[in-house]
Amino acid sequence: MAKKKEESKDLLENPEALQEKLEGMENWAEKNLKVLAIGVGLVTLIVGGFFAFKQYVKQQDVVAQKDMFQAIHYFEADSLNLALNGDGNNLGFLQIIDDYSLTDAGNLANYYAGVIYLKQGKFPLAIFHLEDFSANDLLVQARAYSLIGDAYMEQKKYDEAARYYDKASGYKPNKEFTPTYLMKAALAYEKLNDIEKAKAVYQTIIDTYFDSSEVQNAKKYKAKLEVNS
Repeated sequence: MAKKKEESKDLLENPEALQEKLEGMENWAEKNLKVLAIGVGLVTLIVGGFFAFKQYVKQQDVVAQKDMFQAIHYFEADSLNLALNGDGNNLGFLQIIDDYSLTDAGNLANYYAGVIYLKQGKFPLAIFHLEDFSANDLLVQARAYSLIGDAYMEQKKYDEAARYYDKASGYKPNKEFTPTYLMKAALAYEKLNDIEKAKAVYQTIIDTYFDSSEVQNAKKYKAKLEVNS
């Protein structure tokens, strides 16, 4: 404490010491202000770049939606190869995925491509594209999980099929579609010879979705398992 008082007294009584102290403070402020200015500039650049990128992706999505219109038309007409690969003038889903991978349209094109490959019996390709698809809505994401389960079932990979049917039934459960996914899961567990798990899934339909169209089948298949076990 006495040392600090002595230092303060020296500064007051010695103009040269005071000047030296002030110059040191000025140099410190100048150096740190430069660092601060650089930091603010970088933050501004990053934020500005982020919003510019979002705007770019948004504009690209508008273009991609227009480019995908004909592919969707072909898909609905069951012209699957044209939908997938295009017709020479209009892009197919695969090109939409390549050209507009960051857009919502490119994401949705993965779903369409997965469905097409599933219909064509190209199950690994179907799984690849459906796994690349993601959505937050009530219906389509669960549907994508279920389709992946279907692709694994076709390949007799029942453990993976059951896993994806479980994901489908667990995604935003609802009485319209969840019971169907549960029925598929139960079948996969039967194929795995996991009878207790299959019965538990059937019971979930009976208890939770008692007013669904699947409840009678769930009761029938559960009773059959109980008789045979």
